[in-house]
Amino acid sequence: MSGLELKAPKPDWLRVKLAGGERYAGLKQQFRELGLATVCEEAHCPNIGECWSEGTATIMILGDVCTRGCRFCAVKSGNPKGVTDTAEPINTAKALAAMDLAYVVLTMVDRDDIPDGGAAHVAETVSEIHARCPDMLVETLLGDFQGNLDDVATVIRDGRPDVFAHNVEVVPRLQRRIRDARCSWDRSIAVLEGAKEAGAAVTKSSIMVGIGETEEEVYDALEALRDADVDVVTLGQYLRPSKKYAPVDRYVEPVEFDRYKEAGLAMGFRFVAAGPLVRSSYRAAEAFMTGMLRRSTPPGQADTGRPRPSSTPDLTPPAMDRYGKKHLAVLR
Repeated sequence: MSGLELKAPKPDWLRVKLAGGERYAGLKQQFRELGLATVCEEAHCPNIGECWSEGTATIMILGDVCTRGCRFCAVKSGNPKGVTDTAEPINTAKALAAMDLAYVVLTMVDRDDIPDGGAAHVAETVSEIHARCPDMLVETLLGDFQGNLDDVATVIRDGRPDVFAHNVEVVPRLQRRIRDARCSWDRSIAVLEGAKEAGAAVTKSSIMVGIGETEEEVYDALEALRDADVDVVTLGQYLRPSKKYAPVDRYVEPVEFDRYKEAGLAMGFRFVAAGPLVRSSYRAAEAFMTGMLRRSTPPGQADTGRPRPSSTPDLTPPAMDRYGKKHLAVLR
């Protein structure tokens, strides 16, 4: 099916209930009133009701025009011409301080038009949120900063996010076909490794499946991410935004996602969220990390509930041997 449009209807496991509830409605109104853009709505995330009802959300900063054009992403692409909102960091923090959120994900479009890729802007935003929302955990889901590890370090050092996330998106073989030509598997791995070297307490990445990969390629990709000391990984079904984008190759059955989760945990990931509706920002993963980060807070920081790069949480792998590739066949 690779390269062809999948004609089969969406299976039952991809159907979700309409978002609703008092907390969902309240947050939606607050986002509107405070002028915050959420990827949850812009990307029509199927988990929006679940996440918002549990007090997590993904906020997009640095505008809505991306300098890259990946074949899976519906965000507008073009040239923002260096334009940024200098008041955005403090305004975002003030807005979030008025909301009942336990965990927020800050994401961004790629900004190759800015010398530092927006790193200082991101760091300032995270720092402002920490100052005004001391109990709110902040994950940054960021681009690759053109591979400049000094910019990655700026986010870690000056912003001190609780979780640093960067998505490899697809298995290595599909990188050039699905992602923008300026992206690459090697660069993304280097960014994740660089974040850890700069002091990130927790690193996270995500893989889409059902877009042309083989199962063996997914296992190999997971191995490579673990070799890069990534702590948390999410895997979910690719869904085509419109006919302009890469076609869905197949709908991956839940049992295959179960195999990915089991294999990932055996490799030593601290947490694996794998399922048809799982997205890179996913409530189950965020709930796990919230508990892990709260437990790892050192004495004297209980007022913030937030570890800093000098205090790495306990990420000891589960009490099992890491499977080599030859053993993965047992899980299939």
